[in-house]
Amino acid sequence: MTSFSYRITEPPNIEDLVTDDGEPVDNTFSEKQQRLLTESLYASWDYPEFLTMANVGLFYDAKQPPLVPDVLVSIDVQSAQNLREKPNHSYFMWKYSKAPEIVIEIVSNKKGREAESKLIDYAHIGIPYYAIFDPNKFISNNVLRLYELYHDEYIQKADKYLPKLGLYLKLWQGTYETVNEQWLRWYNNDNQLILTGKELAEQEQQVAKLERQRAELEKQRADKLAAQLRALGIEPEDKI
Repeated sequence: MTSFSYRITEPPNIEDLVTDDGEPVDNTFSEKQQRLLTESLYASWDYPEFLTMANVGLFYDAKQPPLVPDVLVSIDVQSAQNLREKPNHSYFMWKYSKAPEIVIEIVSNKKGREAESKLIDYAHIGIPYYAIFDPNKFISNNVLRLYELYHDEYIQKADKYLPKLGLYLKLWQGTYETVNEQWLRWYNNDNQLILTGKELAEQEQQVAKLERQRAELEKQRADKLAAQLRALGIEPEDKI
């Protein structure tokens, strides 16, 4: 894989760039899917430092319009604190000194050119992985396609593993925010689902419930044993 060669000798004036075009996302499913992918990483992915964004401009050249992937993930970068400042409105590659590790496009119609010009553009700027999620099979019979960059071109992967991130991208049937659908989800190296904040809270509640049940069973066993000892004329110790 060859790295992207920056053509910018000095950072441009951010104020001259259009970072917000006011255009809405394509549809409610796409909006939820984007949020599911980003929120779950922030909720329970254990990578020490990363940034993930949805539907935000990816600026790679000050003289070119940005690309706007539905989701991007970049590791070993710090998230900005003041998001109201314009330099923090988008992903500027000259600011982070690197391309994101992966961009994801969610196909919502037949006009997005996800498997055409975007495939070329993302390869050109050196993004290691590119995923196309096509839930309605608008452009392919493959619902999920994952590409890896080799020598400036994308090669479709047979598996869905991302070694640079230690993550899998897989299809998951389940309920997210009351909607039961086939969603695109992250899985960790152990093939465990990366949970949303709600799922994580529910898991912790379930663990706490099981612990309470275990403690109650232990108490019942102890009480039963104490009763049996007393029936035999033996006074049990305060703690059994």
